[in-house]
Amino acid sequence: MTAYAHQEIKDTWGSAVWEIRSVNQRYLETCIRMPEQFRSLEPIIRERFRQRFARGKVECNLCFEATASANTELKINEKLAKQVIHAAKRIREISGEGHIGPFQVLRWPGVMQALEQDMDIVNKALLAGFNEVINNFTAARASEGDNMKALIEQRLNSINAEIIKVRTKMSEVINWQRERLISKLQDAKIELDSSRIEQEIILLAQKTDVTEELDRLDFHISETTKILKKGGSCGRRLDFMMQEFNRESNTLTSKSISTEITASGVELKVLIEQMREQIQNIE
Repeated sequence: MTAYAHQEIKDTWGSAVWEIRSVNQRYLETCIRMPEQFRSLEPIIRERFRQRFARGKVECNLCFEATASANTELKINEKLAKQVIHAAKRIREISGEGHIGPFQVLRWPGVMQALEQDMDIVNKALLAGFNEVINNFTAARASEGDNMKALIEQRLNSINAEIIKVRTKMSEVINWQRERLISKLQDAKIELDSSRIEQEIILLAQKTDVTEELDRLDFHISETTKILKKGGSCGRRLDFMMQEFNRESNTLTSKSISTEITASGVELKVLIEQMREQIQNIE
């Protein structure tokens, strides 16, 4: 399900921006981008996504900028400096030449160190900001879910209208079958008694009767409506209901000997497919 949220954080240590966006996907996939010094937060972030969401391709970005004064204090790594000086003296004893001055020692990698900002304070602030952005993101997804629910309910109402239309046509189709059979027999100059004709009509009606399919479609509408009202993580249950809808619409269309009922069967398939496309985005 598509959604977007962002959260800005500012403090004495600097500023940060969280961004979360998602696109439709059947299963949950998270992609987290953040500066290396905050990689320790990634398992926490992933777990919070896993606890909240079951579907969607989610991208989470953290941009961080430290203040200019955050890393101005310097510290000498005395242990490393002594090792460098000792090594230089040893080389001079061996070679009899060479001298190392204090500035050369200071240029040795790791001798001069910038005191890092207290990362616990920064991490806590970033996690607090993440809690805000994921709450906003969840609200955005919920709003999108409400829109999808309304669209699916519209399709269910349209399916119900087609069911009513087919039920109305059923009695007309039976009468049409009787007249058609009698006309064919008359054209072929075949004489049958009325009881035999009625038997043939009954057999044909049984083969083309779609009452059971219509009843099951009514049941599926009721069940789907219940699932939508219950809310929560219902995408997979709705997927299953769409399979059941498809099964009944296919059977109805295959049994039809009426152009009107066939047209309704095709319309049912279109409506079901539209619902299925929306449901792929529902968690």
